[in-house]
Amino acid sequence: MSSQDEQLPAAAAAAAAAPEAAAADEGMTWWYRWLCRIAGVIGGMSCAFAGLWNCVTINPLNIAAGVWMMLNAFVLFLCEAPFCCQFIEFANAVAARADRLRAWQKAAFYCGMAVFPVMLSLTLTTLLGNAIAFATGVLYGMSALGKKGDAISYARIHQQQKQMDEEKLTGSLEGQA
Repeated sequence: MSSQDEQLPAAAAAAAAAPEAAAADEGMTWWYRWLCRIAGVIGGMSCAFAGLWNCVTINPLNIAAGVWMMLNAFVLFLCEAPFCCQFIEFANAVAARADRLRAWQKAAFYCGMAVFPVMLSLTLTTLLGNAIAFATGVLYGMSALGKKGDAISYARIHQQQKQMDEEKLTGSLEGQA
């Protein structure tokens, strides 16, 4: 075994650990990460079926929206469930790159992808087909906002702001007198 062959497993292990470290840095729990992935897969399925249904028409805007929805489904499957795309050589590389994205970037990308077909053709099929894909973006967006603070820290902040407001008020009243 050459030195390059020995380095490949180590590099593969480091690359596999990088998405886990990036996800841990954002503060997403394991169940929320799985919820986002499952929503992405279900959103991909709904986009694919609604996009195919949308293409069965003679209206060119509906066909364009349907094709875009099927493209959305492909991208969602590629990013969230690369095992569904085993026949594509670059699927794992794209999934690894998507895992390195921050949650707000995924949120903006998924929501933008879901809004475009609705702007092309505002029909019930496009709305319902893209709803779960948009919800996946919303879930990633909510994880980007972070955890909610506790009531005690909010009470302390409120008390400090109240004291500062009172000091400013008494300082301005003394200056006027």
